[in-house]
Amino acid sequence: MTHSSSPHPERIDQHLDSAYRRTAWRVMPLLMVCFLVAYLDRVNVGFAKLQMLDDLKFSEAVYGLGAGIFFIGYLMFEVPSNIALHRYGARRWIARIMVTWGLLSAAMMFVQTPWSFYTLRFLIGVAEAGFFPGIIFYLTTWFPGHRRGVMVALFISALPISNMLGSLISGFIMQYMHGVAGFAGWQWLFVIEGLPAVALGIAVFYLLHDRIADAKWLTAEEKQGMQAAIERDNQGKQGHSIREGLLNPKIWLLGGVYFCLVMGQYIISFWMPTIIRNSGIEQPWVIGMLSAIPFTAAAVVMVLVGRSSDRHREYRWHLAICATLGAAGVLFGTLFGGNLLLGMIGLTIGAAAMVSSLPVFWSMPTAVVGGAAAAAGIALINSMGNVAGFFATIVVGWITQVTGSTQASMYMMAAVLVLGGVLGLCVPKVKAGISGLAPANPLPQQP
Repeated sequence: MTHSSSPHPERIDQHLDSAYRRTAWRVMPLLMVCFLVAYLDRVNVGFAKLQMLDDLKFSEAVYGLGAGIFFIGYLMFEVPSNIALHRYGARRWIARIMVTWGLLSAAMMFVQTPWSFYTLRFLIGVAEAGFFPGIIFYLTTWFPGHRRGVMVALFISALPISNMLGSLISGFIMQYMHGVAGFAGWQWLFVIEGLPAVALGIAVFYLLHDRIADAKWLTAEEKQGMQAAIERDNQGKQGHSIREGLLNPKIWLLGGVYFCLVMGQYIISFWMPTIIRNSGIEQPWVIGMLSAIPFTAAAVVMVLVGRSSDRHREYRWHLAICATLGAAGVLFGTLFGGNLLLGMIGLTIGAAAMVSSLPVFWSMPTAVVGGAAAAAGIALINSMGNVAGFFATIVVGWITQVTGSTQASMYMMAAVLVLGGVLGLCVPKVKAGISGLAPANPLPQQP
């Protein structure tokens, strides 16, 4: 019997472990910091609200529309932005995104009227459009499916870290910078948290690499092996054209799941400071410290959930359980919102579960389509999430103003989260990785 002299794909993959670790350490820290700053600039309006509404005489409905109109701008330009990233390269496009949104976020300090609030929030959405789905797509060009889940989890771990640090930093700025140089604390908040995005955009332009072939830390053999892994990974996917990515029924189903998950995510991000204040806490710094607790727990839990889903190569039930626990946490925190301890327990469970569902979810669409279809499909899914963000902020702001409390809207959001878990179970089963390849190590190690 004769044997092929070609090395087995599993042995090739193991041989590239060192190359993937070096790549992770070169790429992921910068992307994580960018996402941290991006998300901080997106949700810091929730903290600014504590002073902004009184200073500018804005109603809850005005705030809800202003917070939500961000997603209209994002939605309108998200798919074109991701296609542009695919065409022109991540380095240039992500740098452009970060510089423009950083400048616009800092300009929020000049808001005086509802229309200036709406206009700047809309433009920030336009500027940031495509950032998150662009990074998700960018990772598909470096890491094959059986390694990508961990990279996505590491990237998204910046979200709870951003909420945790943002709560502390925002609370400090609001309390101790108020009145400095004649500016309110909320005005300093937008400037101090907006300008770092500009610096990071410049760093991205000089430090990020568009393709495996551009990586100077890899040998020619490693580049060839990593590119071959990407090509094998794309062989089993359903189409590679933009049209196929936008019309694939699985992409639309996944978009429905993501819509429900994002509804819950933004309720926590935009209204947690208000919920904590309603329990009797007045000082912004204390509200910031308490708001950091749920996201600290989320940063730990999401790693455990990610490892479990990778180990079992199972995503649907992990997602459904996280969504259901998130709904239970929202309900518990709402029912016992008048009690600080019980309210914080509910918010912590809700935040940890909801955030942990995100890296599990994003391991699913990248296994369905590849190429330009992946760029368009991922952007479409994220666009549906932005529709949810807009809908959530508008509805909660309106219901809060009509009823005088957030309880009714929280109950509705809990039901939407449960629906997201049910829809997640309807997604056809997706296995991570390439047939015949061993799973990657769960976390990159320092070379």
